[in-house]
Amino acid sequence: MMGPYQKMSNAYAYGVPVAAQNTNVVVVSDVFCCPYPLELTVKKNCKGLSGAKLEVVDLESSVVLRVDGPHHSFNKKRVLRDPAGYPLLTMREKLTSLNHRWTVHRGEGSDPTELMFTVQRSHPLQWRARLDVFFQSNQVRNFSVVGTYSDDSAKVYHADTLIAEVKEKPTFGGYFKAKQDFVVTINPGVDYAFVVSLLVILSETNSIF
Repeated sequence: MMGPYQKMSNAYAYGVPVAAQNTNVVVVSDVFCCPYPLELTVKKNCKGLSGAKLEVVDLESSVVLRVDGPHHSFNKKRVLRDPAGYPLLTMREKLTSLNHRWTVHRGEGSDPTELMFTVQRSHPLQWRARLDVFFQSNQVRNFSVVGTYSDDSAKVYHADTLIAEVKEKPTFGGYFKAKQDFVVTINPGVDYAFVVSLLVILSETNSIF
């Protein structure tokens, strides 16, 4: 059954990354790819104990993505939604994994057939925050997220190519711990919904929200 963001063609497949010569990357949908550099602001909005919420806005302050999930839960779960609330991805932490492994399914499903990719730390004990991304289609590390504790920066790579980075982070207490917003710049042709999902997992892996 096709979702509202699935594009049926020879070029794109739902949940499979596509990299062209221009380093175009499509994972969730090409709907979330812009032909120009994109700057998004991720705004935190935690309301009591009911849940942790994020809003992702563009330069015109229009909401382009939302993230929600239980504020305190034994099993962490975050749901990435479009502005209307339609679930795009569900991210779940596997507590049995030493590498802080996360599974990402399409929609709100948890069936193995709905698994899109997994994300985990490169090493259980690491001096530098690094996440590796693996897709079910090939089980090879396709993408990585590299962070630096000293200046709270984070960059997303496709192979050795930088495709997105945290551009501005005012006075953070370590990987987005504070309530301030953070700004992300994303290369042209790169799926920003996919990038946001990786940054959410990076923040959760480093014990925040």
